Amino acid sequence: MKFPDKVTPYKQSVIAKFPIVLEKLQKENMTPATLYKKVKRHIDNTSEFTNILTCLYALNKIDFIDEEVLYHVENHPVRQVY
Repeated sequence: MKFPDKVTPYKQSVIAKFPIVLEKLQKENMTPATLYKKVKRHIDNTSEFTNILTCLYALNKIDFIDEEVLYHVENHPVRQVY
């Protein structure tokens, strides 16, 4: 996972790509495969895409509907937390 540091500039880090993914999910819910097709020109590879989704999920910015469809948490203000 590329985080910004002395060697990796911010623009090449996974953190810089969070807004790209979140912007697409803010417009509509979609499967990870569909999302990847829409952002792949900004993402280096599927491994980086997986790292971005993992980070966003850990930060509680995205979540899944029925284990298949991703959505932006801010678009669904009423969430059931277990």
